[in-house]
Amino acid sequence: MAELLSERIRRNAAELKLPALAEHLDELIARAEEAQMGYRELVDLVLEEEVGVLEGRRYASRLKLSGLPHHKTFDDFELAFQPELDPRRVAELRSLRFLERRAGVLLLGPPGVGKTHLAVALAMEALRAGYLCRYVTLDELVRDLRRADQLGSLRTKLSHYQRPHLLIVDELGYLPLEREDANRVFQLVNRRYERASTVVTSNKSVSEWTGLFGDEALAAAILDRLLHEAEVLTINGPSWRLRGRLEDLQGGDASGS
Repeated sequence: MAELLSERIRRNAAELKLPALAEHLDELIARAEEAQMGYRELVDLVLEEEVGVLEGRRYASRLKLSGLPHHKTFDDFELAFQPELDPRRVAELRSLRFLERRAGVLLLGPPGVGKTHLAVALAMEALRAGYLCRYVTLDELVRDLRRADQLGSLRTKLSHYQRPHLLIVDELGYLPLEREDANRVFQLVNRRYERASTVVTSNKSVSEWTGLFGDEALAAAILDRLLHEAEVLTINGPSWRLRGRLEDLQGGDASGS
């Protein structure tokens, strides 16, 4: 009798799309019996398990749609390697209060110092907190907007990039933009201004951005919106990638001596 009842519970749970109950019925019953739970406590336990499964699926979906190049977190970032980087400012970013304020973040510094790592770590924190995130390099963004404009679907594409709570635009500064491309980037920045947060990484100081956008007025308009109430972190430490390369070379020298 108990076996038939369990099978019916599993069948109904699967029909109602309650995977935790369908897959872990015996385990949940054992936990309830061991803790001598009442009816309400048992129902609460089952619902908590189902919410956990649902949120896990939602998180996996948000992570997949984010387009992140890797899944490095703050725990993977060695603050001691960048002694000029104030841990309190990093902790403030990690709190995600800038997302609540819909403010931007600028991560500046030479190549290899960890700008992309920090940007991705922010996205990982935001994804876990339930925010929608999207990662794109500036080059990819420019090409995507240009193609959409040519196809007559720029407004739709701008809406696509406006939607995430957090948009990461990586690698600004490697190539200057044509005025038309800069104008499309401005349209996106303007749409997101005070509505959602944008993180920008760049190997150029803010004072050098005018030359990147091909037009002084456009550059000023973009900067005005990105810098308003933004968190700006400049990292002037050594390169992570160079450190790894030097360690490899030193290891090779040691093994060959």
